[in-house]
This record gives sequence, C-alpha cells and structure tokens, in this order.
Amino acid sequence: MSHSIRLANAEDYSRIMEIWESAVQATHDFLAEEDFNYFKEAIPRDYLPNLEVYLITENDDAKGFASVVEGNLEMLFIHNDVRGKGFGKELYHFMKEKTGLTKVDVNEQNPQAIGFYERMGFKKIGRSEKDGSGKDYPLIHMSL
Repeated sequence: MSHSIRLANAEDYSRIMEIWESAVQATHDFLAEEDFNYFKEAIPRDYLPNLEVYLITENDDAKGFASVVEGNLEMLFIHNDVRGKGFGKELYHFMKEKTGLTKVDVNEQNPQAIGFYERMGFKKIGRSEKDGSGKDYPLIHMSL
C-alpha cells in the first residue's frame, strides 16, 4: 500500500466532495440538512477553486484532503471508510511541514476532531458562537 500526497485540481472536485460527504455524515450529526446541502454546493463552487488543496491517496485513489490558508488549517477530511487508519495524521503532518500551520477552528459539536487535534498538540485558545459562514455552529479555536 503506497500513500502519496499531491496537489488537487478541478478534475478531483467530485472525489473531494465524495470524501467530504462521507466524513461529514460520519462526524457532523449536528449539521442541519439545509446547511449540509448549502456546503455541498458552496465548497466546490466557492472554496475549492480559491484554495490550494492537497489529496492523500492510496494506490492513486484519494482518501482525504486538506487545505491551509495563512497558517490556519481550513479543512482536513478523511473518507469514513479509512478513518482511524493514519491518513489524517499523515496528511496533517505533511500540511504542517509544508505550510507551517499553527491554528485550526473545530466545530464544538465534533468531539472526535477536537480530540484528534489535541493529540496533534493543539490547545484550545478560544470559542466563537458562529462558524465562518455565520451559521449557528460554535467553533473552538485551537493553536499549537
């Protein structure tokens, strides 16, 4: 089994969204259906074209993706079929080395993600009532 990490391109968007949907359905049970649908449309239209997104692949099949903007880990999602198999940790370490990231915002209602980032060395430094889109999903601000 060979893992590699590469820069994503527009042809990868449909697979990125499959990964996103799988991960969100497994970990974001707090997300209202209308917000799920909003993000499902907005991510490939408004976010992905404006971000440097990296894919982690196994035998050329994408298993997860991540992006960092100005030192903030904006997204890191791993397909639910391979959660707990080290892909997230490997992708995180790659992104940290490549970008020097120091911050991440995590949905308060996603304790699995908070625990993951704590294991990666992050500490809670603050909280916001709303997410980056102004929706009522509190965020925990974390920093290394």
